[in-house]
Amino acid sequence: MKLPQAGFIPRDREWQPDALTPPYKTSLKRSPQSALLSFPSTVSEETGPVFGHDILGPLDNDLIHNYAAEGASAIGPRIIVHGKVLDELRRPVPNALIEVWQANAGGRYRHKNEGYLAALDPNFGGCGRMITREDGSYSFRTVQPGPYPWPNGMNDWRPAHIHFSVFGQSFAQRLITQMYFEGDPHIALCPIVGTLKSPEAVSALTALLDMNATVPMDARAYRFDIVLRGRRQTYFENRPEGT
Repeated sequence: MKLPQAGFIPRDREWQPDALTPPYKTSLKRSPQSALLSFPSTVSEETGPVFGHDILGPLDNDLIHNYAAEGASAIGPRIIVHGKVLDELRRPVPNALIEVWQANAGGRYRHKNEGYLAALDPNFGGCGRMITREDGSYSFRTVQPGPYPWPNGMNDWRPAHIHFSVFGQSFAQRLITQMYFEGDPHIALCPIVGTLKSPEAVSALTALLDMNATVPMDARAYRFDIVLRGRRQTYFENRPEGT
């Protein structure tokens, strides 16, 4: 597809799911009850505070080891997740801070309010961060998270997924999404995924197995590109109206 080289690309509001989707029970309380109001951001919100590149440590993008005891590592299938952050013209977005968090290989989060009684991995913290390179690329190492039950219906399970937070030039510029894994049978059964309006929207949130980026005898790889806006933008949970 030939992309325009300049000009405004309008948001495709039909691409995003409706706020009220009863099969996803949380939406009954979270969906707007009144007409929406627009509150433009202030200059201070758009310009600061700004994160520093020196805040990242050498293991921040290695979730296999960044919480582990010396000589130990997280338990589970090792994977590499990589991709690019792009704008609506498929141009790279460099120097963007990405934060990720996830459940462990057994499907349990390290959180005091976690209700799933799967085992905790003492060597897995479940979070990491990285900054996109000049070509918009990013990568991190982790273990593949497991699916887990959640109290939406009698027997609903979340597909295995990783949460992503993408920051702009200040902490007020933040977008949140999540990534699923190609071939997971729980994707089609998930009420949250069911809010999406087309197979293409589901595909935009599904990372593809990338055997060319695997490390033999060590880790498989998945590719997940994030498109910030435009007609084919990645669905962002906190900005359903678009970026």
